[in-house]
Amino acid sequence: MTSPENLPSAPADQASTLPGTRFTGVGVCPGRAVGPVLSMPDAIAEPENSPRDSGISEASAVESLEAATAAVAEQLRARAAEAAGDAKGVLEATALMATDSMLKKAAIKRISGGKTEERSFYEAAAEVTQMLAALGGKMAERQRDVRDVRDRVIAQLRGVTPPGIPHSETPFILLAEDLAPADTATLDPEKVLALVTQEGGPQSHTAIIARSLDLPAVVAAPGVLQIPDGTEVHVDGAAGVIDTSVTDELKAEVQAHRERRAQIAAFDGDGRLADGTALPLLANVGNGADARAAAEAGAQGVGLFRTEFLFFDRDSEPGHEEQVSAYREVFEAFAARGTAEQPAKVVLRTLDAGADKPLPFLTDAEEPNPALGVRGFRTELASPGVLGRQLAAVAEAEAAAGDGVDVWVMAPMISTAEEAASFRTMAAEAGLKTPGVMIEVPAAALTAGPITEEVEFVSIGTNDLTQYTMASDRQLGSLAALNDAWQPAVLQLIGATGAASHGPVGVCGEAAADPALAPVLVGLGATSLSMSAAALPAVAAVLRTVSPEQAKELAAVATAARSSGEARAAVVAQLPALQELGLA
Repeated sequence: MTSPENLPSAPADQASTLPGTRFTGVGVCPGRAVGPVLSMPDAIAEPENSPRDSGISEASAVESLEAATAAVAEQLRARAAEAAGDAKGVLEATALMATDSMLKKAAIKRISGGKTEERSFYEAAAEVTQMLAALGGKMAERQRDVRDVRDRVIAQLRGVTPPGIPHSETPFILLAEDLAPADTATLDPEKVLALVTQEGGPQSHTAIIARSLDLPAVVAAPGVLQIPDGTEVHVDGAAGVIDTSVTDELKAEVQAHRERRAQIAAFDGDGRLADGTALPLLANVGNGADARAAAEAGAQGVGLFRTEFLFFDRDSEPGHEEQVSAYREVFEAFAARGTAEQPAKVVLRTLDAGADKPLPFLTDAEEPNPALGVRGFRTELASPGVLGRQLAAVAEAEAAAGDGVDVWVMAPMISTAEEAASFRTMAAEAGLKTPGVMIEVPAAALTAGPITEEVEFVSIGTNDLTQYTMASDRQLGSLAALNDAWQPAVLQLIGATGAASHGPVGVCGEAAADPALAPVLVGLGATSLSMSAAALPAVAAVLRTVSPEQAKELAAVATAARSSGEARAAVVAQLPALQELGLA
């Protein structure tokens, strides 16, 4: 589709084909917007499958491909340098994909067989995406990353502008089948009013970055791409609805809604309930830049420091000094805000490799069912040593950061009390005093009592807990309705964890960023919530209107519901603050 300088109104004959049409999907970021739609342009055309010109040598073709992949990687790194938070990490990972050795080797092999650079890279990308699709889980989501890199490299070889966010002088609502991380990471909220995709799920890159930008967003909305460019629509990111019936009354309602939401104050660094009960609000981070941004946003600490970004896209384990430096950067961002008497808490998740995050030096890419295979803490059983060396680096980094930070460590993919005890022993041997574990599988939630007898705390990863409870791949748009933390079965497992635990219970999955779900999580036993920095003000504002007793009442209502939709609707009906703050 075209990218007009100023969006036109849809032609009368086109607009009339969608009178009053209502599309439904999964709301992943609350907020409402009215505006004209503009669709992402089509992907780069498939290169012809014809032999390479005899005048172009194999060495020349390989050199041309190497130059193109290097240029694309540099472009993506430059965009990463201008980004922050989740966007920065996503762009950096995509830049690494552009020079991925497996992808390039597959392309060079085809160049050796006489194919053109464009066709070789196109076929290599297809080979890699098929492999990722077979792996499932989050690796399946990376198919979109590979296709994005493919199109950018081919565009570089052709000397044309790569596909991306369409340009418009006027604000618009962006429609897409799905979005690549490089696109979502650089969305301009001043121009893009809302984001709607036909595919994707609640935990996709699109959803995560939409939340980090506080941009109204709906994913997994079938049929939205039939809406002609220029058609004015209404998007409700909380309800997951896109409507082509837009009246003056609706525009006034949306404007009033936006004005109410604009009144939400910046988070003051003091999470609490209506009666003054402390409820720490923490941030999810992946690197030092994330941590500094979270500290500036008022986060009371870090509830999830994802360390796998340090290990990804490399053929060997990072060295001790490299790990110490990376961890210390995050610790120091919050040490500056803490004191020896009241240090800032940073919860570090040890390496979560395997399944959708394979590492060539640690995991087996040939596992028949990697989502249920050797991942997280289980990699220590298959390849002893990596976790111990990571914990030693964490301990050294904590000591170097000073008394202003209190580092807690937790192991992912724990299923039994025996595994929790093993991790506690390893943490103690490294000199780390506060070990904990992730609750991500139903077995751990159902045995939270014995597990918390072995460790100091637990943190609930609602993304994986939902996926495993509902047996639904969290990246598949077709399963998005199942893959919803509002599912009563998921909430009941969270409640079981809260009721049986002997220590603090955090929630660090995406569910904690939902201002409607946050009070429910507190009512189910959560003692802290961790989320993207952008979500802190809204969640804090809602929690300050809810007493501990009301939180328990909301939890009871949600867990007794028959469906996720019914659970959410019942809670929203009893939380007037959501309407008052423009969050429903």
